[in-house]
Amino acid sequence: MSALKAVISTAGFGTRFFPVGKSVNKAMLPILNRPVVDYLVTECVQAGVTEIGLVVMAGDTQLRGYFTEDRTLKDYFFSRGWEEKYRPVAHLHTQAEFTFIEQSLDGRYGTAIPAMLAQEFVGDADFFLLTGDDLVLRADGGSDLADLRDACDEAGAAGGIAVTEVPPEHVSRYGIVSTRRHGPAEVLDGAVEKPAPESAPSNLASISRFLLTPAIFKYLEALRPDARSGEYLSISALLDYAQDHPVLVHRITGVYYDCGSIGGWLDANLAAAAQRDHSA
Repeated sequence: MSALKAVISTAGFGTRFFPVGKSVNKAMLPILNRPVVDYLVTECVQAGVTEIGLVVMAGDTQLRGYFTEDRTLKDYFFSRGWEEKYRPVAHLHTQAEFTFIEQSLDGRYGTAIPAMLAQEFVGDADFFLLTGDDLVLRADGGSDLADLRDACDEAGAAGGIAVTEVPPEHVSRYGIVSTRRHGPAEVLDGAVEKPAPESAPSNLASISRFLLTPAIFKYLEALRPDARSGEYLSISALLDYAQDHPVLVHRITGVYYDCGSIGGWLDANLAAAAQRDHSA
C-alpha cells in the first residue's frame, strides 16, 4: 500500500450509554485509565500511520482537548514539579498529526458518512476507515491494523476488511461476510446484516475496520441510502468496490470488543485489567 492515513469516526450520539452518553463521547469512555479511541490511535501509529482524521460532532471539545496540547495544564504541572504525573499525556498530541473533521446534522447518517467527509483529508493516500468505539486487545502488544496492512501488501489486494470468527449462535448480532477465492487469497464476496444462524453465509463478523484506496470515493459518491434503514452504509460501498477490486478478508489475531455497548465496554475493561495484571 502507499502512504497511509486513518479516518476514525467518533461523531455518534452514544445513545446506548444514556444518560452519561449525553455528555461523554463514547469514544472517550475509559478502558482502565485511557479512552477507547486512544488504544485505536496507538494501533494506527504501530501500523505506520502518521496522519489521523478524527470525524467529530460539530463543536466537539472532548476529542480536540485530548489530542491537542494544553499549555496551561503542562505549565501548571511543571511549576509544581509534577513532571512524572504529566508524562502519561505528554505524547498524546505528538504521536500523529491530527485533523478534526466536523460532521454536522444535515439529515444524512450512517457508517459511510465519515469517509465521505474525509475525502479532502485522505487525498491520494490509502487509508484505514475505523470506528472510535471498537477495540481489539492483544496480549503480545501487536497491532492487528499492521497485520491487515501487511496481509494486503502480501496478497496484492486493493483493500481489506478485518473480521473475527464468532460462534454460530451469535451471528445474528453482527454483519456477516461471505468470501471467495482469488488466487491464494480469500476476498470479500458479500455481506448479510444480522442473519439467522441457519441462513448465515459464514461465521465471519465484520468489525468495521477497513483498509481502502482512494478509488473507494467513486463508490461512495454513487452510494444511496439503504432501502430499509435509510442509512448510508460503508459496507454497501465496499461491496460495490469489491466487484471491481479484490478486497482481502483478514481474520484478526486479537480479541474484539464492541465498546459502543455497555456489556462490551465492561468486558473490555475486565480484559484490559487482566492483561495488565498478567504483565505486571
